[in-house]
Amino acid sequence: MIRKFKEEDTVKVMTIWTKGNFKAHDFIDKDYWLENFNRVKNEYLLKSETYVYVEDEEIKGFISVLDGNYIGAVFVRLDSLRQGIGRKLINFCKERYDNLTLNVYEKNVGAILFYIDMGFKNVKIQIDEETNEKEYVMEWKKETEKI
Repeated sequence: MIRKFKEEDTVKVMTIWTKGNFKAHDFIDKDYWLENFNRVKNEYLLKSETYVYVEDEEIKGFISVLDGNYIGAVFVRLDSLRQGIGRKLINFCKERYDNLTLNVYEKNVGAILFYIDMGFKNVKIQIDEETNEKEYVMEWKKETEKI
């Protein structure tokens, strides 16, 4: 089941966020994520539309959308990877938004392939100023029916 994030979900969501960043972005020093922890917890979660995937009363993943269509985070608990949870979260947002954008590090090849499989297209390559890592800006647009 996917539902809207509640304040009492914060600890579990931030645990998933931290462990997910450490694993998916092992090319970035862990201190970077730890330094951003409070900003994400205290500012970002409050400004975004965040949805959690719950199974057996446990949060297994989450997705956050900021500024109307920017996916700032999609993370799945490490023990729940490759079970279709990320796909369900993306599809949930695709039903609610006409277009979605996201940034993904070039070195996170698994995520890039996942987003391509989900219909996202690379529209720009840039350098993330905070990490100095190359990242792709990817976009998905809802197909409109042609008459």
